[in-house]
Amino acid sequence: MNLFDKLKSGLSKTRRQVFDQIQDVIFFARTIDDDLLEEIEELLIAGDVGVDTTLEIIERVKRQVKRRNYENADQLFNLLKEEIAGMFVPPANKHEQENPIPFVIFVVGVNGTGKTTSIAKLAWRYRQKDKNVLLVAADTFRAAAIEQLQIWSERAGVDMVKHQEGADPSAVVFDAMTHAKNQHREVVIIDTAGRLHTKVNLMEELKKMKRVIQKIIPEAPHQKLLVLDATTGQNAVLQARQFIEVIGIDGIILAKLDGTAKGGSVIGISHTLELPVEYVGLGEKIDDLEPFDPQLFAEGLFQLNNQKIPDKNP
Repeated sequence: MNLFDKLKSGLSKTRRQVFDQIQDVIFFARTIDDDLLEEIEELLIAGDVGVDTTLEIIERVKRQVKRRNYENADQLFNLLKEEIAGMFVPPANKHEQENPIPFVIFVVGVNGTGKTTSIAKLAWRYRQKDKNVLLVAADTFRAAAIEQLQIWSERAGVDMVKHQEGADPSAVVFDAMTHAKNQHREVVIIDTAGRLHTKVNLMEELKKMKRVIQKIIPEAPHQKLLVLDATTGQNAVLQARQFIEVIGIDGIILAKLDGTAKGGSVIGISHTLELPVEYVGLGEKIDDLEPFDPQLFAEGLFQLNNQKIPDKNP
């Protein structure tokens, strides 16, 4: 299955419950008017795209309709796809740009978002590029977190640095960074704890780990990725802001996109946070983490079914 087919499949719930309705509204209308745009606006908001993002999409559509002198509702279909794709901050592809050795990726996110499995999938992606990958089990507080990462590291075929449960996460990071530098590891991916109920302690620990990393490799971490759960919709924005304020975030991994009807939320998340979505999780298998492509995403949301298009000729 190619990337587009996987993305289309992953978006099936979102498409059926939200964007198929938008298609129906467009293709059963005759002209582009305020009533049509208002109906699309309501459906986008109901689809968890977010109020501010939806209003901007509609405003952009209005400007383009006026500039291009569109009148027929049919013309709105591709325009809406175009504007939705344009709402995303482009992925950075930072590893390919910088290529330091080791390239250090610091992964954060609250418990339950799919952070540990996303890390393993990311490690597997780098292994497919023949990169020498090291995982770091710095989530030492959650029960069985180390064991879980160990199992996934074996599946991905990569090494891992770990201490015992309850150890100081910064000590784990120090040992891992020292090893990575001495052994010329190409990619280091650090798993961190995600304990929202002890937010202050968690955030202070993240700051401490970042300082430890920089003592050994001053320019690291080279990429700080936040794992968000697509099933939480716009609520993920609130989680994200806490991490952005404390350590700064370079990009998002959106996990569990295949299991939700709230896939439209990724539009608002990227737009609101002004962050690129770097990867999306499209299943449970180790190869189900894919680079995010805004154009393919928009195409996956709007899968045209020609049987739905009415004959508008009198």
